[in-house]
Amino acid sequence: QVQLVESGGGLVQPGGSLRLSCAASGSIVSITIMRWYRQAPGKQRDFVASIVSGGSTAYEDSVKGRFAISRDNAKNTWYLQMNSLQPGDTAVYYCNALIKSGRDTAYRGYWGQGTQVTVSS
Repeated sequence: QVQLVESGGGLVQPGGSLRLSCAASGSIVSITIMRWYRQAPGKQRDFVASIVSGGSTAYEDSVKGRFAISRDNAKNTWYLQMNSLQPGDTAVYYCNALIKSGRDTAYRGYWGQGTQVTVSS
């Protein structure tokens, strides 16, 4: 059974920073792509950032230059460093990954439970 667990959310003032972590555990053979999404109240879940096994990254336009995604392959963990946070960044942040476990013959998508990020003075 593969599980993703996020941590690092919280309340921060505008202009502040937070670092989210997502740790994957279980019988993991390989992780190809790791992503972050966010969902604000009353809105759909939107893509924020991704990083592939080769290290290439992609970002949603509004977070470019402020957020940075990284990964530690040895720990099956990836991170989202969020700087210059704005009230519009307030949302529940979810991690997502395509993972091949010891029980699977193909990659499957997994989600974390979400972590709340609130940007407010």
